[in-house]
Formats: sequence, structure tokens, C-alpha cells
Amino acid sequence: MADILEEIVAYKRKEIERYRKELSQVYLEGRVEILKKSDVPSMKHSLLQSTTGIIAEFKRKSPSKGWIKKDADASMIPLSYQNNGATALSILTDANYFGGSTTHIRLAKAAKVKIPILYKNFIIDEYQIYQARVCGASAILLIASCLTKDQCKLFIDKAHELNMEVLLEMHTEEETEYAELGPDMCGINNRNLGTFETDVNNSYRLFSRLPSDTVKVSESGISDPEIVKQLKAIGFNGFLIGENFMKEEDPGLALRNFIAQL
Repeated sequence: MADILEEIVAYKRKEIERYRKELSQVYLEGRVEILKKSDVPSMKHSLLQSTTGIIAEFKRKSPSKGWIKKDADASMIPLSYQNNGATALSILTDANYFGGSTTHIRLAKAAKVKIPILYKNFIIDEYQIYQARVCGASAILLIASCLTKDQCKLFIDKAHELNMEVLLEMHTEEETEYAELGPDMCGINNRNLGTFETDVNNSYRLFSRLPSDTVKVSESGISDPEIVKQLKAIGFNGFLIGENFMKEEDPGLALRNFIAQL
């Protein structure tokens, strides 16, 4: 891990301790027991069946760009994404660095979003996996650079136990070794989480290091439909795009126009 990521993870540890004091894990576990039998839409299957594979992201802010859309409404934009052809959604739930909240997933669900929702955060504690299930997520993001392989395996197993899927994010050759842990989807992040520099070539470079039978997702820095076409041609199933849509006045319309070019 490098500069920004180290800072985020250090803050996250303090944040989780504060959450535990406000709402115990035992309470969350009780809520999850009630939810366990409820149907959860599969992000993996949605990507496999989709002709576009677009995972549209609700992202209000980033450490590198500041506020992208401070007044973004989580009861409107995710639903607009769904109505304009998104295969799945990614919703940032980190408050301090990305202006997110678990409430944003709840608002999207209350607005009748039915497609799979990825809980996107820096997960370093089992507590967060329970948070994800309680707020209505279909899948969680695990970031290899934040976790040891043992931690990652434990969190994958816990997510599966709670009837959620896992998108495992990797950025380097070394991190692709985590793919052997059996996540539902393997993501290649084109953004270096230490410096926040972005290079889409990272997806091309690391593609061959992923298991042939896994669902593959390219994340970040995708702004051109031609890039999606090229990545799809080599075997990627999903494409996580946020800032490219969120910076527009109407993110849902931006998504529709993007898909039309595919």
C-alpha cells in the first residue's frame, strides 16, 4: 500500500471502532439472520448474461478530484442507471473520502432498484460485511492491497455465508495470486490506489494472469466505448464506470448514450 491508501485504511480502522460503539455487531448479525433467506440478485450471473456489462457507479466524490456531484440523489440516479441499461450498480459507501453512505444503498433499494448492487468500500473488518448485507447489497468489493490472503479468504467465505458475492480487486501482478481464493468475480483496477494515477493498459497487461473461467471486470478510467469494445473482445465481462457518468448533468442519460455507441 502507498500514501493515500494507507491513510484511508488507517482512518477506516478508527471509523469501524466508532460504528461498533453506535451499533454492535451482534445487533447486525441478528438483522442478517432475518434477511438470510431473502433473494439477492446475482451480479455474476447478470454480467455473464449481459451484452454490455456496464456496472454504473454512484460516486459523489473522490480523493483526487474532490466533489464530482455533491448534490447527487441516491434515490434518483441509481434508478435512472437501471432504467437506462446498467447491468449492475456500484455504490460508494465510504463517507470521509468519497462522500458515500450505506444509506445510499437503502435509498436505491427503496426507489425500486432491482439490479445487483455492489457495496464499494475499503473492507478491512468482518463488521463491514454485515453492514453490506443489512443495507441491501448483492455483492461486496474486496481490495487485495488492503488484505492478506488469509483475511481475504475469510471475508470471501463470510460474504458467501451471508448470501452475497465478491468482486475481488487487484492492481499488480503479485496481487493476481489472490484470484486463486475463489471470488465470484475478479476485477483489475486501472487506478493505483496509492497515487490515484489511472492507466487502462493495466487491464490488458494483467488479463492473462486471471483464471480462464472467472468473471472478469475492468475498473476505473474507462471513458470511451471503444475501450469497452476492445476489453470485451479479449474476454472481460464487466466494466465499472463512475466518474465518466457522474460528471454529467444527467448520469443516466450519459449511460444511455454510452451504451448506444456499443
